[in-house]
Amino acid sequence: MSARSRARGVDPVRLEVARGVFVGLCEEMGDSLMRTGASPNIKERRDYSCALFDRRGRTVAQGDHMPVHLGSMPASVAAALESVPLGPGDVALLNDPFRGGTHLPDLTVVAPVRLRGSRPAFYLANRAHHSDVGGMSPGSMPLGTEIHQEGLVIPPVRFVRGGHVDEGILALILANSRTPAERDADLRAQLSALTAGERRLREWAARWGARELAGCAGALQTAGRRAMERMLTGLPRGRFSAEERLEDDGFGAGPITLRVELTLGGPRAVVDLRGSDDQVRGGINAVAAITRSAVHYVFRCLLAERSDAAAAAGETPWNAGSWEPIRILTRPGSVLDARPPAAVAGGNVETSQRVVDLLLSALARALPGEIPADSQGTMNNLAFGGEHPLTGKPFAYYETLAGGGGARRGAAGVSGRHSHMTNSLNTPIEALESAYPLEVVRTTLRRGSGGAGRWRGGDGITRALRFGTAVRVSLLTERRLAGPAGRDGGGPGAAGRNGVIAAGARGAGAGRTRAVPSKANLVLAAGDVLVIETPGGGGWGRPQRRR
Repeated sequence: MSARSRARGVDPVRLEVARGVFVGLCEEMGDSLMRTGASPNIKERRDYSCALFDRRGRTVAQGDHMPVHLGSMPASVAAALESVPLGPGDVALLNDPFRGGTHLPDLTVVAPVRLRGSRPAFYLANRAHHSDVGGMSPGSMPLGTEIHQEGLVIPPVRFVRGGHVDEGILALILANSRTPAERDADLRAQLSALTAGERRLREWAARWGARELAGCAGALQTAGRRAMERMLTGLPRGRFSAEERLEDDGFGAGPITLRVELTLGGPRAVVDLRGSDDQVRGGINAVAAITRSAVHYVFRCLLAERSDAAAAAGETPWNAGSWEPIRILTRPGSVLDARPPAAVAGGNVETSQRVVDLLLSALARALPGEIPADSQGTMNNLAFGGEHPLTGKPFAYYETLAGGGGARRGAAGVSGRHSHMTNSLNTPIEALESAYPLEVVRTTLRRGSGGAGRWRGGDGITRALRFGTAVRVSLLTERRLAGPAGRDGGGPGAAGRNGVIAAGARGAGAGRTRAVPSKANLVLAAGDVLVIETPGGGGWGRPQRRR
């Protein structure tokens, strides 16, 4: 039975229940991962994502997790299925960006689910950002020049064999991390999440039958494709170009230009990114999976917001069918399709954000008045680590910081929130101070940083940390030279700033903040204060004059 005929044949009520089942089990996997994870990055910030795939490795449903993970995870599943024959009770593991991964701290596990017969009926996968996987600096998010400086590279391997963890592979991973106990616990939490998803999937297969469940998956994928085709058909025909510029790569190259030519017409779209600059020395290169993830995210937002398509799409989950009408062209060796041994730690978190800005700029030409202003355009990546003065053991931490959201027609931008390719939370001050030798001096909204306009952009935040011991710090940030652009006459948001206040400063320089570049590896002393001010969002529309 073809996917098209399945979509016609499945009862709409049954299909909606199936949608809830599939999305719900992805959310349940996420809840399991959050509750059993050890690191603040997973249990507090929720820097993870979970998804369900069909027997061919095509996405069926996703949890409401991290867009940058979810759109790139199909490449990980494809690499795992190509490289690792998965028998009953097996689980594949990988992080290699050039073989399905994104950047090295993101570890992905993939497991088959056999419901009837010898062949897998579905695959489950989850990805979690680990706070340290080795490399030249704590947190595995350094300003590096090649991938080998960023941490341990794991090609697709069989991590679990017949239900038993391969202790040799686990030992290799733990030996390369500064925080092995935390890595062990987080990896086992990822495996536990797979078990939770499989249990729920088996429960529904027992109720409906494996054939019915697979049929609903195919019907949902067809529904996703049709909804996207309807939305695209309603867009203006034409070619719409745009450019964005990454400020620098941390090693003197910059600005780095991203270019798109977007072709719209009928039920298809072509996103041509081949005109973007070559890959660079510093780690802001994105692999093709990350670029595709950012493009898919933009079209998902467009599908949700276009009123004519939203009613047609209903609550259809975002899946492989939704992507079929979108053709994405990249050039190998470019900053949006990097080749090894390029450094890529920041491509996942920084360049992905700017690809979103790039696509929205092109769409603003196609849909005047409908596209919001730019949000902060960065994840403000902060990683640090050292030796804990109380235990004498190494520690490592990573977080992204919220900023201002772009305003839109009829609504101001949201302040102090993560936007676009990230969907994580902040680490509560109590959790941060109890886990690491530091004091949170300040976490507050950066008032007035949102761009002016009829509707103002959202404000960024100010985060100040005083370290209680010597630490090595890595910063990967953007929008430090120019703030996010406004739209339709709105003003830009304020640019971000990074700085350090030295411990024990005396005299005229006391309390002064020393500026720090957007991308840097730092060594700070006990008592030093790191200050990060994140960008505000752009404003929308010309400010109305007061009478």
